[in-house]
Amino acid sequence: MQKSGEKKYLLTNTSIEDQFEARLAEEKHLGWMIRKRVEKYGAVKTAVRHKLYGSWEAFSWQQFGEMIADCACSLLHLGVQEGELVGIFSPNCVYWAVADFACFYIRAASVPVYATNSAAELKYIVDHAEIRVLFVCNEEQYNKALSIKDTCPSLDYIIVFDRRVKIQAEDNIMYFDDFLKLGRKMSYQEEMEKRLHKAGPDDLATIIYTSGTTGTPKGVMLTHRNWFATFLQNHIDFTGVAPGYRIPITEDAVNLAFLPLSHIFERAWTYNIFCGGGQVDYCHDTKALEEFLRESRPHYMCSVPRLWEKIHAKVLHDVNNAAPLKKKLFFWSIETGKKYHYRLKEGKIPFTLKLKYRLADKIVLHKIREVFGGRCRVYNVGGAPFSAEIGEFFFAAGVYLFQGYGLTECFPICVSTPERNRFGTCGPVVPLIDIRISEEGEIQVKGPAMTPGYYKDPEKTKEIFTADGWLKTGDVGHLNEEGFVVITDRIKDLFKTSGGKYIAPQHIETLLVADYYIEQAVAIGDNRNFVSALIVPAFEALKEYAAQNNIPFKTNEDLVKHPRIIEFYRQRIDELTADLGQVEKIKRFTLMPHEFTQETGELTPTLKVKRKVINEKYKDIIDAMYRDINDNL
Repeated sequence: MQKSGEKKYLLTNTSIEDQFEARLAEEKHLGWMIRKRVEKYGAVKTAVRHKLYGSWEAFSWQQFGEMIADCACSLLHLGVQEGELVGIFSPNCVYWAVADFACFYIRAASVPVYATNSAAELKYIVDHAEIRVLFVCNEEQYNKALSIKDTCPSLDYIIVFDRRVKIQAEDNIMYFDDFLKLGRKMSYQEEMEKRLHKAGPDDLATIIYTSGTTGTPKGVMLTHRNWFATFLQNHIDFTGVAPGYRIPITEDAVNLAFLPLSHIFERAWTYNIFCGGGQVDYCHDTKALEEFLRESRPHYMCSVPRLWEKIHAKVLHDVNNAAPLKKKLFFWSIETGKKYHYRLKEGKIPFTLKLKYRLADKIVLHKIREVFGGRCRVYNVGGAPFSAEIGEFFFAAGVYLFQGYGLTECFPICVSTPERNRFGTCGPVVPLIDIRISEEGEIQVKGPAMTPGYYKDPEKTKEIFTADGWLKTGDVGHLNEEGFVVITDRIKDLFKTSGGKYIAPQHIETLLVADYYIEQAVAIGDNRNFVSALIVPAFEALKEYAAQNNIPFKTNEDLVKHPRIIEFYRQRIDELTADLGQVEKIKRFTLMPHEFTQETGELTPTLKVKRKVINEKYKDIIDAMYRDINDNL
């Protein structure tokens, strides 16, 4: 029975479910899906590329398939059983995908570990998942794996992707290319084929350990059915029952895998590209993203809002410091681009607007596109709130940024598409997902993408489901009049001031980090009488500003304590938050002399803020902002 105040939005119907089940019956499982593409495209088409050794190395579908089969047979040689968990501790590369699909070929399951995780975090996952075989990539991951090997009872084998790593001469530590030779026996191939045909959609495919902003990581179990529910709607024509919900993937598509494959967002999208027969280029070094974009020239890419915020802030900073005529032409071009692309969606573009757009594109807009390789079709954005202003800015240049929303436990829940997009929202609910808003405003969902639960943790599993079987997302949000999802904040991140006002910190932080001179921001105010903030400056930009304005400094500490710098940030923060309600405004702030990082414990591997850690670690700094302040503030 529906509770009073609760709203339901049900998209699932028999036609959608039937079409999904029919297509799922064809694909069977992810290993079978990739085998079919290998047979279809063979040696004539590139499947994957990486530049692990400094230059691009391309693999045809046939080569990709051969490596997967060899890897699967070699895992059999090591005694990997059906249902066994195999670890992958590596940055993005072709071999990551090979190991992943090899697990599926033999009914094993993969357990990805973020390449940036500490040795202690790796040990927890290896022990909890009882991993026997662990794939690693470079020296950093190898050394961490080696450091825990003797204290992890289950860990028997370490396989190293990068042959430049100097490994110990032990039988159970080997290079990946040597490992691939182990399984080249007929008996292993027969067993692999047997398991490949036996596997099905309800087999466990993976366990993803959530990075977690609080507490111990939880192992989210996902079946092959769960994975197909993340992307198969893009390959089914739902016209008539759910029009406009597809992001079509064509065989000529090139995708740049930039976000970690350990995260559900990137991994689901690469499966989607493979399903459509597209090519995946792997970016193993996010610091070299500009180079990868220029060389890969991707049609598709998954990303996080921070990437676009930084680019947008840099462009606006440069433009605002340009000559008046150049500045005027730039903003005219952006406005012209917006009008053009909105009319393009409608299919009606006046002749005069076409002429204006050609000029705007020639003098400004094409330069923005070229930064990303010039071939953008759709760049998906997720993982954090995303400004409508920034989305429209890139839209004007023909760089289509479409926001989505989901959890590791159920992904995606909603996705913007070329036909159904409203900036400032996360898009419409996807087919196969039902959504409701609880009385408390929490988004709750049901559907085939929903996890069966947490590995070895029935209590936590019970906590995430309602009594009637809906998954509790932990996010506050609503659907607008068009049915597009709008996220307010994480329930656990909302805080209440001592005056009883609820504050959504992510909204405030999103406004702040859009600034050229602000790298990170954390809003504070739980049980306090006003909102304050810890601000991490963008130090390269700030040093340039200080030099231009004759502000002496030697260290970051000198900068953040200088009265003129503090006043400079006071003015910027006031401008950035001018449209907020009085209770949300930043009354006091502290400039931090260093960034928050995963290594120092303030961020998760997905760069989400660990608020509890920050509140505890910087308690003295935070308390100081509230001393001797008028209680009526």
